Amino acid sequence: MIITRRSCHLGCLGEHDLIETGISRNDRNTPLASAELAVHRAIYQQTPALAVVHAHPPHAVALSLAETEIVPSDAEGLEMMGRVPILGWHTEVRAGGLAVEIAQALKQCRIAMVHGHGSFATGQLLEDAHNGTTTLEESCRVICLLKSLAVGQTRQ
Repeated sequence: MIITRRSCHLGCLGEHDLIETGISRNDRNTPLASAELAVHRAIYQQTPALAVVHAHPPHAVALSLAETEIVPSDAEGLEMMGRVPILGWHTEVRAGGLAVEIAQALKQCRIAMVHGHGSFATGQLLEDAHNGTTTLEESCRVICLLKSLAVGQTRQ
């Protein structure tokens, strides 16, 4: 599989930031791979996904600290994602953790959130997983805007 290099920044990836390593076993490139390697491996081994995107979308992360699932209010988000589970409540969340739980959740849905951490989106193409990630963040922005409007209404 191809995964990003440990500690690289998604916004400025270069060819040297892409690491090829095994799905089932370690090799000489494994130490260079992302700290989320265990989660990516579990997803590839336990789901039909051919692509995984892990990200830290800020509005989605904020909602993951307050909710147990994300239910999009917008039509596109609801159609594309449905309900997005938030995993890791009452657990010490660390990079590479919850691999089994995340993979299990992604058997039922395309996207899962980890409490206070980030999202994992799957697809048959990298573009599918990326689109799921951006749709999640857009839907979470809408939810946050709706919540801020509701607070504004109660003050009047």
